[in-house]
Amino acid sequence: MGTAYTPGLRVSGRTRIEKVRRLPLKGAVLVEEGQVVSPDTVVARTELPGIMQTIKLAEQLGVEPSDVGAALKIKVGDDLKKGDLIAEKKGLFGRFLRSEFRSPYAGKVELISPVTGHVGVREAPLPVEREAYIRGTITQVIPEEGAVVTCEGAMIQGIFGVGGERRGEIAAITEGPNEPLTETTITEQHRGKVVVGGASVSGGALRRAVEVGALGIVCGGVVDRELIDFLAQQIGQPDFDIGVAITGQEPIPFSLILTEGFGSIAMAARTFELLKTLEGRPASINGATQIRAGVIRPEVIVSLSDGPEESAQKAAVESGQLNIGTAIRIIREPYFGALATVAALPSELVKVESETHVRVLEARLQDGRTVTVPRANVEIIETV
Repeated sequence: MGTAYTPGLRVSGRTRIEKVRRLPLKGAVLVEEGQVVSPDTVVARTELPGIMQTIKLAEQLGVEPSDVGAALKIKVGDDLKKGDLIAEKKGLFGRFLRSEFRSPYAGKVELISPVTGHVGVREAPLPVEREAYIRGTITQVIPEEGAVVTCEGAMIQGIFGVGGERRGEIAAITEGPNEPLTETTITEQHRGKVVVGGASVSGGALRRAVEVGALGIVCGGVVDRELIDFLAQQIGQPDFDIGVAITGQEPIPFSLILTEGFGSIAMAARTFELLKTLEGRPASINGATQIRAGVIRPEVIVSLSDGPEESAQKAAVESGQLNIGTAIRIIREPYFGALATVAALPSELVKVESETHVRVLEARLQDGRTVTVPRANVEIIETV
C-alpha cells in the first residue's frame, strides 16, 4: 500500500481557514457574501422561546378549577408585567374579604386551562447572536441559519481544552517549550491576553489567571487532578469530573488549550516557535473538545489577511496523507505524546497484541529510536 491517510493536528503558520457560524435554530442572517467581517461582527441572530411558567391559580385562590374563569382579569395573548393583577376572588356580599392574585412572572399569557385551573405564562424570548469569531470574508450565506467565514491565517490545534470561544492578544511568557507556567509568571500585565507557556500549567497558575483576568492559556500539558480540582472550585461542584463527550461549556473565565496532553509535557518546538512569532497579534481561541465521533479540536487562530487567498500548504498534508518524513504524534501507549517522523510505511499487515492484523508504520522518535506503531495510533502534525 503506497499511501495512507490519518487524522491530523493542524499546526500551520499560514493556511486557508473556514469557520461555519450557524444558529441553533432558524433566524435572520445579517451579512452578505463577499463582506469583510471582524471577529465581533454579528453574522446571524435569532430568539430562543422563553421558559413557560405555570401558575397554579386554582390552588392559589382556593377555588375549583371550573371557577377560575370567573376570577380572571386576563385572557390568552395578554402581555403581563411582574406584579400585574391576573385574578380576583370576590368576598362576602361581593365586597368584603376579597382576595387577589398578582403575576410572579413577566411574559405573555399562552394558556388558561379550565380543567386544571392553571395559567401558562411564556417568559420573554432569549436573543441569540452568532458572531464571526475570526477576521475574514463571508464566502457563503446559509439562508436563515448563518454563514461561512474564510480567512488566510495561522492555526494551532490542540489535544484537549476547556472553555469556549474567546479573543485576545497572544503573550508568550516562557523562554522555551520546556518551561512551565507558574503562578509567578502570570502577572497583571496579562489581563485580557492569551498566555502561551511551555511544558505545563500548575493549578496555582490557573487560579492566578482568573485573578488577573487572562482570557486564555496555551501550553503543553496539565496534571489532570489539578485541572479537575480547579474546575470543581470554579463551578462549585466538589465532585466534578471532566466529561468524555464534549467540553467547551464550562463556566470559567478563560479557555485552556493543551497542545500535547495530560501531565508535564514539553510543547512541540515547532508549535512553540510558531506561537512566539505571533506575539502581540489578536487571536481567536476555543477550548471545545470532542474525542469521539465528530472530532472537535481546541484551536488557536490568528487571521493574517481579510480574504480567502489560496494557501501554500502541501496537498498531502492538507488531505491527511502519510508519507515518508511526515511529522506525526503518537496518541497511544507506550509512546503516547511522543513526536516523530514517518521512517517507513510497510505494506503488509502486522499482528498486534489484540490478535488483530493492522497496517503499521515505522516512526523515528526525537531521541533517534525507530519504533513500529499501528497507523491508527498516530496523527499528523501539519506544518508549513
